[in-house]
Amino acid sequence: MIRIIVIYLSLMVLSSCKNESKEKESLPVEAVTTYYLIRHAEKDRSDSTNTNPALTERGLERAQLWASYFDSIPLDKLYSTNYIRTQQTAQFISENKSLPIEIYDPKTLVTEEFKKKTKGQRILIVGHSNTTPMLVNHILETGTFEDIPDDDNSRLYIIQIKKEKKSANIEKVELKKDTL
Repeated sequence: MIRIIVIYLSLMVLSSCKNESKEKESLPVEAVTTYYLIRHAEKDRSDSTNTNPALTERGLERAQLWASYFDSIPLDKLYSTNYIRTQQTAQFISENKSLPIEIYDPKTLVTEEFKKKTKGQRILIVGHSNTTPMLVNHILETGTFEDIPDDDNSRLYIIQIKKEKKSANIEKVELKKDTL
């Protein structure tokens, strides 16, 4: 009789564990939204009157470095301003990921609709020394980040949003010294 009670109780406990496990599996996983923001690679400065220059050889090397960096990172969307240098920076990533480059206006990109549309996604935004930190500040709803120094094309801002919690990190993705 004791054996039957022990078996019965064991089955009850196991059954309870299975139900808990199924309940946990059926709960929705909270979506994490990740924004990656970079400045365009090094631009040609040989003609000071050119407001839309292409990338230099070093800039093209950096654009390839960005493509390598993002090679193992899944992306859902890729945004670039409508400038040659930002589009060239995004081009290798676009080709590697088979993602179209979506053109954006930095003044109007970060809206409530944009945040809702990109929720739970991984987004790469290619911008400029002034617009990239501005967008980071808009996404984070802060004024923390200042313009990127003109000689710095290596910053990567990573913003993660889960529920209402927002975090931001800055990484440096440098070209190898021998490519200088």
